[in-house]
Amino acid sequence: MPLALLALAIGAFGIGTTEFVIMGLLPEVAADFQVTIPTAGFLVTGYALGVVLGAPLMTVLGTRVTRKRMLMLLMGLFIVGNVVSALAPVFEVMLVGRVVASLAHGAFFGIGSVVAADLVAPEKKAGAIAMMFTGLTVANVVGVPLGTYIGQSAGWRITFFVVAGLGVLGLLGVAKLVPEQPKPEGVRIRHELAAFRNVQVLLAMAMTVLGFGGVFAAITYITPMMTGTAGYAPSSVTWLLVLFGLGMVGGNLLGGRFADRHLMPMLYVSLGALAAVLALFTLTAHDKIAAAVTIVLIGGLGFATVPPLQKRVLDQAAGAPTLASAVNIGAFNLGNALAAWLGGMVIAAGFGYTAPNWVGAALAASALLLALLSGALERRTADRDRPAAEPAPEPTAVAAGRR
Repeated sequence: MPLALLALAIGAFGIGTTEFVIMGLLPEVAADFQVTIPTAGFLVTGYALGVVLGAPLMTVLGTRVTRKRMLMLLMGLFIVGNVVSALAPVFEVMLVGRVVASLAHGAFFGIGSVVAADLVAPEKKAGAIAMMFTGLTVANVVGVPLGTYIGQSAGWRITFFVVAGLGVLGLLGVAKLVPEQPKPEGVRIRHELAAFRNVQVLLAMAMTVLGFGGVFAAITYITPMMTGTAGYAPSSVTWLLVLFGLGMVGGNLLGGRFADRHLMPMLYVSLGALAAVLALFTLTAHDKIAAAVTIVLIGGLGFATVPPLQKRVLDQAAGAPTLASAVNIGAFNLGNALAAWLGGMVIAAGFGYTAPNWVGAALAASALLLALLSGALERRTADRDRPAAEPAPEPTAVAAGRR
């Protein structure tokens, strides 16, 4: 794997840290700005919506420059957003900083996926994408717990300064290690948008929303579930999230490895197993050890779908992959927001803290059905396009006479 993938992974590490670390620092931020926890929660919602909207917007703006230069500009935007958050005098300014940082998220992963895939041989593309996404998964193992600890002990503003420093490392890494690629010729917005007329691209994005949404239906409410149902102390939630992150790292690498060989079978297995494990979580959530093991499996199976889904979009939008790749990153965050909302609804309806697991299982099962539909359509298209067998030659006169 090229060393340039390390630079992309460092940028992904910083982005993953700033996305999730705010969840552990909401009480400190709320107290500092004298707002309620639900109000502080807009820092999470605003970031997610910024990713969804910023992914296509920033990608479209980036069609006029080389991909390397755009990656550098995105890391610069990420640094500015985190510095604004760290220096924010009032809550509204911090919210603006969060949105500014989020604008870089989708386009960085979208364009970075295209760059990573172009750096390696065709049979290693999913592995290269997985290597870049390893930065995001490792952020949940190292960056988020460490950032939470720093924020709780030294102040949340220090955490965001540290994250901005990670952005500087990512920017320098991209500048030094990512090769300068010529700007793609003939790239037009209309050409990029044409990829969305491909039903396979739309199916892959729908699988992204539903499949990864299934993960976040459960993980969003992991704290009340583990403390109120499994019987863990609140202090134990941090290492439970570390277990989740370890599962993400392993699943991401396995997904990249097998997606290069058997992409659709990998999706069938991972989505089917994810739906089953999420349904099982309604039972295992009542036991400490079983719950911890299930959390690892959810992280592993959930992120095993990421490289194949991202590569699926790149393959199906091969003529114009950049915008489709970035929008698919936004689809992950759209799934997160949808799943969190649905999970909150079933809890508010009185079904208990384990009810979001059923929501997650239903979402993952729906993604599996779409994967099966996508595979069936692909096989039907292949059969239709396969040349018909040539008719057997007519017997010659001599052969006919012999008969």
